Amino acid sequence: MNTYRIYEDLRSSLGEEAAKSLAHTLGPMFEELGDTVTKAEFRELNATVGRLAEAQERTEVKVAQLAEAQSRTEAQLATLTQVVQSLGEEVGRRGDRLDALVGRTFEVQFRDRLTSYLGRLMRRGKLLRNDQVLDAIEQSIDAVEADEVLRADAIAAGVIDGVASHVVVEVSITCHADDVDRAEQRAGILRKAGLVAVPLVACEFISRELLAYARSKQVRIWCNGTILDAAA
Repeated sequence: MNTYRIYEDLRSSLGEEAAKSLAHTLGPMFEELGDTVTKAEFRELNATVGRLAEAQERTEVKVAQLAEAQSRTEAQLATLTQVVQSLGEEVGRRGDRLDALVGRTFEVQFRDRLTSYLGRLMRRGKLLRNDQVLDAIEQSIDAVEADEVLRADAIAAGVIDGVASHVVVEVSITCHADDVDRAEQRAGILRKAGLVAVPLVACEFISRELLAYARSKQVRIWCNGTILDAAA
């Protein structure tokens, strides 16, 4: 509110001279009051802006700290993942070695007890050495076939159903299709050389599907101490 406006408002009631005098007195006071309110509001606004700036700065600091913590966590997680992966690979390698050791132990045990394990199938059974096998077949087959036969886990000679025969054995903890195929193939080579040969897979576990497959190939199965029928 300026001095002239005050003068105009007071002149009709107080008169010209009194209104002029009072306007000169009150005008500066109103202006000063207006300035005072404006400055106070500005200071409050300025303080508010300052507080907001400080809050934003603190927020940015916290965000930076969180980002750093997340970065450390991700690095630790990556390290942990690598460690777990390495442990898994090591466990896998040890598991493979253990499986190989168990398989080898089972093979040696079966060879050592072959005549006992196959007693119901073969009478007067005898485990043959490689040179004995070669003496019986090498004149009738080629070198590749001879090498294939010698890869058999065991070959035994004896009497099956009153006939002098050979049993070609594949040994595996768990029977797989390739065990059946190898036994059949290697027994076939002995037959090519003029010998009576029976393929057999010795195992501790066999699925129904593999048992049916072995029967279709006329491959005998010894499983956990029992000779399973060659045909259903």
